Amino acid sequence: MLDRWCSLLLNVALTVVQLCNFVKMKLTSLRALTVTATVIHSVLAQCPDYTTFAQSPQGTPSNGTLGLPSMRPSPECRTFNSTSVERVITDMKARLKDPDVARLFENTFPNTLDTTVRYYNKTENLAFIITGDITAQWLRDTANQFAHYHTLLGNDSELADLVKAVINNEARYVSEYPYCGSFQPPPESGLAPSHNDWADGVTVNPPVNNHTVFECKYEIDSLCGFIKLSRSYFNATQDTSFMNDNWFAAINQIFRVINEQSQPTFDENFNFISFYNWTGGNGALSPAVPNHGNGEPKAYTGMVGTSHRPSDDLSTFAFLTPANAMLSVELSHLADILDAAGQGQNISQSAREWSERIRSAVWNTTVVGSIFAYETNGFGARYVMDDANVPSLLSLPYLGFLDKDDESYVKTRNLLLSGRNPYFAAGKNFSGIGGPHVDVWHPWPMSQISAIFGTDDDDEILARVYTIVNNTAGLGLIHESQSIYNGSDYTRPWFAWANSYFAEMILDLAARKPGLIFNTDEPYIPA
Repeated sequence: MLDRWCSLLLNVALTVVQLCNFVKMKLTSLRALTVTATVIHSVLAQCPDYTTFAQSPQGTPSNGTLGLPSMRPSPECRTFNSTSVERVITDMKARLKDPDVARLFENTFPNTLDTTVRYYNKTENLAFIITGDITAQWLRDTANQFAHYHTLLGNDSELADLVKAVINNEARYVSEYPYCGSFQPPPESGLAPSHNDWADGVTVNPPVNNHTVFECKYEIDSLCGFIKLSRSYFNATQDTSFMNDNWFAAINQIFRVINEQSQPTFDENFNFISFYNWTGGNGALSPAVPNHGNGEPKAYTGMVGTSHRPSDDLSTFAFLTPANAMLSVELSHLADILDAAGQGQNISQSAREWSERIRSAVWNTTVVGSIFAYETNGFGARYVMDDANVPSLLSLPYLGFLDKDDESYVKTRNLLLSGRNPYFAAGKNFSGIGGPHVDVWHPWPMSQISAIFGTDDDDEILARVYTIVNNTAGLGLIHESQSIYNGSDYTRPWFAWANSYFAEMILDLAARKPGLIFNTDEPYIPA
C-alpha cells in the first residue's frame, strides 16, 4: 500500500517525497498509515499544477491600484524553503512604497524556490531545476533563475548547498553533452524523462541520448550560464568544493566547443569543417538548419559561432554578438575564480587569452558607425536587430561587457528601442523588443527589464517599471511575451527566469536608485 503511495508521489514537490520516504522507513502501524494517507491526500489536494494555478488570480489582492493577487503556492506546496529569502521579502515589503510593486516582488523573488526545485538530494550533491511550465533543466535558465539569490549564499548554507548541487548536476550534463542546452532529470531522482515534441524528427551529430538530453540545440550562452552560476557561487561563498572532477571535465569540454566553433566553415584548401550539426525539419516542429544542419557559412574572426540564439531560434549568421560578449565576460570571471582558488593555472591562462580575443573581435568586427550588429558572419554581413532574450545587445551593461554610458551602447540602444529594430513593437499600453520565437507583435517584458539595467534616467526607469507592473494580465507574474493589442493575450503563465529577472532588477534599483521605489533614499542590499 505504502509503496504504491511512494510511486505516485515521485513527481510531486520535494517535501511530499521526503514525507513519503520518512513514512516508509518509520511507520509500522495501520493507525499511523491511515493518518499518513490522510496527510498525503491533504497535501496533494493543496498542490495544484502551477501552470494552471498561475493562470487565474489567487490569494488576497494587494492594497495597490491594481490589486495584484498573491501567487505563491501555500507553504506546504513550495519546493524549497529559505529563511533568508523570506527575510528579504519582509524587508522589501516594508520599504517599497507602491503595494503593487511590493506584491509583484513578493510573487517573483521566491518563484524559483517556490515552484521549480523538482529534485534535490544534498548527500548526492544533485539538484534538478525546471524552467517553469517546461519540465527540463536549461543551463541558461537555471543560471538566471538563481542570479538574484547570490548575495544570500554566504549566510544561507542550505541555499548554498542547493546551488552547489545544481552546479554539480549541470557539470555532469556539460561534460557528456557540451553542445546541448537542456536536460532530463538525473537518474538518481527516479523521475521519468519527459518527451519533447520539439526534438522529434531532429538528427543531432554527434548523437545524444534523449533519456539524458531534453533538447540539443547548441547555444554558446548556455555554456556561459554554467560558468556564471559557478563563479557567482564561489564569489558568494569562497567554497571551492564544487571544483571537483565533474566540474573540471565540464570546463574542459567548454574549451573544446570554443575551439571548434571559432573555426571557419572551410580551411585554406576548402575542406569542410564540421564538429556538430542539428538538422531540424524532418517532421520536427523546429525549422530545418541550412547546409545539412551546419548553418550559414562563417569566416574566422576570433569570435565563437553558435547555431541557435538564446531564444532557441535559429541564428541567421553564426557570430551572435551578445553571446560572444557574455562569453568574453564569463571567461574573465572564470580565470579570476581559478586564480583565487589556486587551481587550474593553465585553464585560467587560456580563459584570459580567449576572453581578450573574443572581446577584441566583437569591437573590431561588429561595430559600424557606433552601432553593434546582432549577428555577423565574418564575410561582412551584418544583421542589425535585437532579441529580448538575455544575452541581448540591450543587456550588454547587465552582462558586464561595457558601461551603460558607452557611446556605442547608447547609440545602439536608441536604435533598438525604436522602429528601426525589426523586432521592436509598441501599442497603447505595452511596448518592447520581442523576437521570432513568438511573433513581431508580442514584445517581451524581459526587454523592458534589460532597458532598466541600461539607464540611469529616473523618469525612464519609472516608466518602464510601470509598463511591466501594469501588464501582467492582472496575474502578478512576469510572462514570456505580451501582445501590444490585447492586455490578456500573453505567452507562458509560468516562466521562472522572467520572474527572477524582474526581482533582480528591483533589487538593483533598491541599491542603485532606492528613492525611486522606497519610502526613503536608504539603499538596501540583501545579505
